[in-house]
Amino acid sequence: MRAIYSLTVLALLATLPVAAGDQRAVTDPYQPVPYVKIKHPDWTRNATIYQINIRQFTGKGTFRAAERQLPRLKALNVDILWLMPIHEIGQKNRKGTLGSPYSVRDYYSVNHEFGTLDDLKHFVTAAHAQGFHVILDWVANHTAWDNPLVQQHPEWYQRDWKGDFRPTPWFDWTDIINLDYRQPGLRKYMTESMKYWVTEADVDGYRCDVAGFVPVDFWNNVRRELDVIKPVFMLAEAESRDLHAEAFDMTYAWGWYDAMHQVAVGEADLGALVGYYSGNEGSFPPDCMRMTFVSNHDKNAWEGTQSEQFGDALEAAIALSVVGDGLPLIHNGQEAGESKRLKFFEKDPIEWKQHPIGELYRKLFALKKANTALWNAHWGAAMIRVPNNASAEVLSFVRRNERDKVFAVFNFSKEARTVKFEETLFPGTYTDFFSGERVELPASTLLSLKPWAFRVFVQ
Repeated sequence: MRAIYSLTVLALLATLPVAAGDQRAVTDPYQPVPYVKIKHPDWTRNATIYQINIRQFTGKGTFRAAERQLPRLKALNVDILWLMPIHEIGQKNRKGTLGSPYSVRDYYSVNHEFGTLDDLKHFVTAAHAQGFHVILDWVANHTAWDNPLVQQHPEWYQRDWKGDFRPTPWFDWTDIINLDYRQPGLRKYMTESMKYWVTEADVDGYRCDVAGFVPVDFWNNVRRELDVIKPVFMLAEAESRDLHAEAFDMTYAWGWYDAMHQVAVGEADLGALVGYYSGNEGSFPPDCMRMTFVSNHDKNAWEGTQSEQFGDALEAAIALSVVGDGLPLIHNGQEAGESKRLKFFEKDPIEWKQHPIGELYRKLFALKKANTALWNAHWGAAMIRVPNNASAEVLSFVRRNERDKVFAVFNFSKEARTVKFEETLFPGTYTDFFSGERVELPASTLLSLKPWAFRVFVQ
């Protein structure tokens, strides 16, 4: 009787209409369907990302001056250049002298501080010629108070309980007002604006500010329309699995940053990082990218330099951001030691100098490019934890595929540790990445690590 009932139900289901885009066969509801439906551009397979604050990047603070830094960035082994917002900044309710670049006055404009549209296009062309890809920072959630849209389309803005325009709720973002994505006209305008910069300036995608505050279905459609023009790369300032399905290649790994910071300052043991990696592997699709970082414009401006945030653990944190799961970010100035908090609303040029952190990033990024186990999304290999006798302080893991293998060990504590391993996934002949020496690691290996020290072995 049960079998007859099941067949009857399946027969009825087969007569129902199938929703457009539904890839699951009605007669086989248990067949897995890939969650990620977008195609990552091929050039992201082993990419790294570098954030440029044009205002502070050079003494002149212009696109032309930034363009002269491209050979240096090429030597640093970075790939994707993320330009913070390049549009005119609002005057009304402006913060500081120059205002926040995230208070956009005109989505079709170029901030005259930085140069002209032709200067931007020249920068993008020069970057492409050297093998970079360029993404723009896009602020879709809100505008400046004096954006022309306020007068032209007041219905496109949210209102508070009094009926007045309002900033983003709960924050002190008094220099902006929130948009209302229930309005189809706004959605079309914003989509066309984003298409304009891909077509006109040949940019390669976007980093989308507070992307989680904007409806997912808006982003899904944006991605479809942009990909018609050219394959784009999309980074969401959000930490949401849903954004990966049809819109974004990469989301922020804030959970990784928070866990790493807690370990570095002694507020948590290694369990915080283990918790992040467990949640990331369990909750996020394998064919997605998470952006790992020890600094960015928000962290630097409001929470301090990389050294202030990570102390003695800084180099280990940087190394883990590259050899662990994730696509690593450099915030401009980190490679020079990031000696100060950059002012956000004023001119405050980076103090450029040679620094060991720059060389560390250069070497690690070269490894990421060369070793396929460290590549991004479906191109790379998962982290496999290797248990050891100091599991509250020492993180050890392997990433491997049919071609390459990396075995990494990190002492995330202020005490020296001698580590032995409880499983035998790692044994073999390796090259110590930093010394260049060939080493044999048998199952009985003991490693002595100084406080906050790490070892990276490659095959």
